[in-house]
Amino acid sequence: MLTKRIIPCLDIKNGRTVKGIMFENIRDAGDPVELGAEYARQGADELVFLDITATNEERKTFAALVRDIARHLDIPFTVGGGISCVADVELLLLEGADKVSVNSAAIKTPELVNELAKRFGSQCITVAIDTKFTPQGWKVFSRAGTLETPYETVEWAKMVTDLGAGEILLTSMSNDGTKNGFALDITGAVSKEVSIPVIASGGAGSVEHFSEVFQEAQADAALAASIFHFGEIEIPYLKNYLAAQNLPIRL
Repeated sequence: MLTKRIIPCLDIKNGRTVKGIMFENIRDAGDPVELGAEYARQGADELVFLDITATNEERKTFAALVRDIARHLDIPFTVGGGISCVADVELLLLEGADKVSVNSAAIKTPELVNELAKRFGSQCITVAIDTKFTPQGWKVFSRAGTLETPYETVEWAKMVTDLGAGEILLTSMSNDGTKNGFALDITGAVSKEVSIPVIASGGAGSVEHFSEVFQEAQADAALAASIFHFGEIEIPYLKNYLAAQNLPIRL
């Protein structure tokens, strides 16, 4: 069985780490370079950097900040935000990213996923899916969660898998920042239908929530932000708890 991964997320706005609730009410959470280095020291399995305003501001990810964070890391580093072409990925990989995360650009041009996978390898390409429960079921949203798309979440996940994505970062907008737990239903549905790893995101508030999403929804990794940024849960404590639940965890 593959080791379950714990992944802190740095949501970046204007060069600072921020965190909101359901993608709104954003507040400052600290310096991303310091936070990234601290998470690596604590034993995080990976780190994700998402420039959350790059797409809506129609600009590229802050490459210099990516470089500064990468210098302090010895764990895999995924970067997303404003990525729309091969050149964007080449730059971020040169600056120290190990993987990239594409979201809105993949929705606009699905073949981009295939192009990037062929150029850089599927292991380098994460497709981020922002999803929300609507009267029509779980739907995919783009542009930092501001625009509903025609895609149903499970079908979109299957589509990007077929196009060559190496993993899926699935964020429930309905759960994001609430600390009420991950969206076990949609996470489980996606995990069941795709053959690539699924990272669960949105709603972590306790160590039990991580155990639930691994055991009940079969997520391969779990991502969280505010509980780590504000010191509510320490990564070593979380990992020891999960190991005690007989989950495969790297200690």
